[in-house]
Amino acid sequence: MIRLLLADDHSLVRAGIRALVEKIEGFEVAAEAGDGLQALELIEEHQPDVVLLDLTLPKLSGLEVLKQTTAQFPSVRVIVLTVHGTQEYVVHALRSGAAGFLPKSAASTELENALQAVVRGEDYLSPEISSQSIFRYLRDAASGSLPQLTTRQREVLQMIAEGVCTKMIAQRLNLSAKTVETHRAQLMERLNIHDVAGLVRYAIKMGLVSLEEEQPSRAGRGA
Repeated sequence: MIRLLLADDHSLVRAGIRALVEKIEGFEVAAEAGDGLQALELIEEHQPDVVLLDLTLPKLSGLEVLKQTTAQFPSVRVIVLTVHGTQEYVVHALRSGAAGFLPKSAASTELENALQAVVRGEDYLSPEISSQSIFRYLRDAASGSLPQLTTRQREVLQMIAEGVCTKMIAQRLNLSAKTVETHRAQLMERLNIHDVAGLVRYAIKMGLVSLEEEQPSRAGRGA
């Protein structure tokens, strides 16, 4: 049996995906995760063959889960399954090691196609995604035009976008407040963004936080 792990913060969505997967011969759901940290723990514990991963997870973003999974467990194939189907999300998912990309609007039969493809060692990109995404991905990757952030910078950026204050970020990451401020300044310089509101918008665009979670008042709270 091909063992899957589902990572989505909505229990009803997970139940629906589980029902679809269990109809596919040779596949079973080994575990479910409702947030990013739990997903990493369960991936390490169960060593699934395939992970179906939402990008906007609480506690740790889906992109960060994807990066750590592909780095630590290269044999695990990750299919991104998300409401975000724009080119930017496809590009970052591919750069982070995704083996497949499916928008949640895809037909149920497409899930089986994606699973079968990645199990064969192939990559799968939903037909809903324009082929131009691939061309631009290759071009940008070759030119190095996409910003590269360290794991710590992504963690700080995600918390800033979630409205977490500097003091709390420092406590959560076991850093000094001055170090957090240094990371924030480096983020602004690397991304050519000069205010916290801009960092929030960038984080949403890159899938580190969901638009539903972001509130206008948060932009000022991380300052």
